[in-house]
Amino acid sequence: MVKRSLQASLAGMEQAKKTFAHKGWTQENLAFEVNLKTRQPIWRFFSGRPIERHIFIEICSVLSLNWREIAANPPEEFPESKEPDATEFLDIDALVQQVRSQRFDKIQDQCGTLQLLDVSRPVRIDDIYIDVKILEEIASFQWLEFADLQKFTSQEFDRFALGEVSQIQIAGIAAVQTYSKLRVLGKPGAGKTTFLQHLAIQCNRGRFAANRVPIFVTLRDFADESREAGEFDLLNYICQEFLTCGISDRSVLETLLLSGRVLLLLDGLDEVLHQESKGVANEIRRFSEKYQKNMFVVTCRTAAKAFNLRRFTDVEIAPFTSDQIVAFAQKWFTAITKTNIQNKQEQAIEFIQKLDLPENLQFRRLAVTPLFLHLACWVFHHQNKFPTQKAAFYKQCLDLLLGKWDETKAIERDEVYEGFLLPQKLKLLSQVASATFEQGNYFFEQRIVEQYISDYIGNLPSASTEPEELELDSEGVLQAIELQHGLLAERVRGIFSFSYLTFQEYLTARKIVASYNLQTLEQPLERLVTHITEPRWREIFLLTVAMLRNADFFVQLMKQEVDALAAQDPYLQKFLIWASQKSLTVPESAAIWAFYLALARTPHLTPYFALVCILNQDIFLDAALENLVIECKSNFADVYACDDALSSALAIVQDAGLHQALQQFKDLLPDLEQSRERIETWWQTSYPAWMEQLKIAIAKHRNIQHDWHFSPQQQQVLQQYYNASQLLLDCLNSNCEITGVVRQEIEVSLLSIKELSKREW
Repeated sequence: MVKRSLQASLAGMEQAKKTFAHKGWTQENLAFEVNLKTRQPIWRFFSGRPIERHIFIEICSVLSLNWREIAANPPEEFPESKEPDATEFLDIDALVQQVRSQRFDKIQDQCGTLQLLDVSRPVRIDDIYIDVKILEEIASFQWLEFADLQKFTSQEFDRFALGEVSQIQIAGIAAVQTYSKLRVLGKPGAGKTTFLQHLAIQCNRGRFAANRVPIFVTLRDFADESREAGEFDLLNYICQEFLTCGISDRSVLETLLLSGRVLLLLDGLDEVLHQESKGVANEIRRFSEKYQKNMFVVTCRTAAKAFNLRRFTDVEIAPFTSDQIVAFAQKWFTAITKTNIQNKQEQAIEFIQKLDLPENLQFRRLAVTPLFLHLACWVFHHQNKFPTQKAAFYKQCLDLLLGKWDETKAIERDEVYEGFLLPQKLKLLSQVASATFEQGNYFFEQRIVEQYISDYIGNLPSASTEPEELELDSEGVLQAIELQHGLLAERVRGIFSFSYLTFQEYLTARKIVASYNLQTLEQPLERLVTHITEPRWREIFLLTVAMLRNADFFVQLMKQEVDALAAQDPYLQKFLIWASQKSLTVPESAAIWAFYLALARTPHLTPYFALVCILNQDIFLDAALENLVIECKSNFADVYACDDALSSALAIVQDAGLHQALQQFKDLLPDLEQSRERIETWWQTSYPAWMEQLKIAIAKHRNIQHDWHFSPQQQQVLQQYYNASQLLLDCLNSNCEITGVVRQEIEVSLLSIKELSKREW
């Protein structure tokens, strides 16, 4: 075989050098990216010397350059010595290399770029791809007791949904190397197609399965061709694809297949229309058994696992780990944004830091899926923050899953629930979400969710009145929701959940708001506020207040519910009135009430309120006085600390009466130069009365140091009061639609807890 070569033109060299300098690589880095053992070809490339054609093209590809624009006198078509003839290749390795060389550009063009959602230009797969992890044990194939799943909290649900419950993850390429026939399952947007494209590119470059020829087939295109041809014939379909690369001899492909030298990548089994899916699956089985020496990888949505492929091993793409999220974000901001390199890196770091903040937990839940992680990066890039109106982001995600994602990929699906418009799909899913969430169920049995679906479609004008037919329709709708949208997922056999807890919460809130808006009645909101002390309802409150066209009535209901928590306990009412009155003595007192609440309940926390103290001198004084009492409650050996605490308090007291009183108490302390015995005698005989008078003086001048004693039940009520007040405050600060009069009314009367939100009681 004659080795063909290319060399860069003068203009091409200059363009290549600029791009190379922008990346900040060394020639060794570039040689590694091109899979070269030495950097000599790189040096020859930048020197304008001839190098092998496929290396020249690969260097340009890695640098995101059009090789024809870089090469000197690029040929219109590559002159081939002659078309490969399988009978002439006694050395199968030579045939593999010949075919790979002819198909190199085809595979690069077919699999080398991605078209990301809302991004106007293709992105090189190398610039965005993150190595995927694979779960060898698929949860939905397992048998678990429903009662065990019912015990899960929201945090445990997240861990289970993310495959973190007794799941071992392996590298994606390792799975392909381990199993010659592999079916890769995954939810919508999990990165199945991208993984297959990556395999094709790596094989094309000789970095993976270097002794094989990569062939990438989109199964819906194969199904379309088969429908027109009247038969399902993969061999013929691939032969036609080989023709586009100038390989017309059918025996070439057959020789490669019989020798086991093909990596066949079959993408999107779930994207084939129902009437053709059986024929496509049967052809894959037949083809893989006839040419069993080759490597086969098929992708399919997890919900379409019913298409059994005999002798294929099923694995599932794992959700992104924290490390994968970080790596993806760093690549995303580098590849997508048009700012300078430093700004790209800074924005990536800021994105990662803010994603881990507690207030962004819901975004973090979604970011384990590449599709939603891309959306989160896109929104953050344009706003430099995560959206405060989370509901709008969730709606965009749902719109994607309910149709737009398939539309962007030009996928036509069977519409099992034909005639359902997007609002009807959302209404059905909201009904399922609301019913299950209200019952405290993150997981639900198949028969239960089918009954919810049956109740909904049974009220439609075109619904069947036959119970058996209605049952079958419900089963079909559930399968369609799971397969097409991925919003409901079979977690273990016969047990479903929403694929993301965030969507169950959003749809529950949507149902509440829709019911309130349509009925113009208050009952949906009145039922919601009864859950104000339950932590799992917190996100429902925040989403509901954000989606209401006017939230005045809702926040007023919340305020009434907060006030009612302690209304039946006179002692708690007395305590809350004291805390409120005390806070009102301080300028801008709305944010100070929590300080006194904590001061009375947990005085040992006083030293940790440094920030509050710095902000206000009165608060600082009260903290110092509280610290004084704490220091003086110890034993006689700490009389020195007591003396120091009094000195500190005297240094900041401005009130003459209090200053005089504290000085008198300091003068009554024993002389610290006396013997230990005399100090101990004073402590035992005079200290109790001295301490009691000190507390009375502080209470008189500063209205603090009441000895509040709460029962366990009262402490629980106060904790609920705090949590509910914090939730109401968060709702007010969520950019919701509230009139100024109502906002001011609640803010004035609310015993604010901004500072206490940083403390645990």
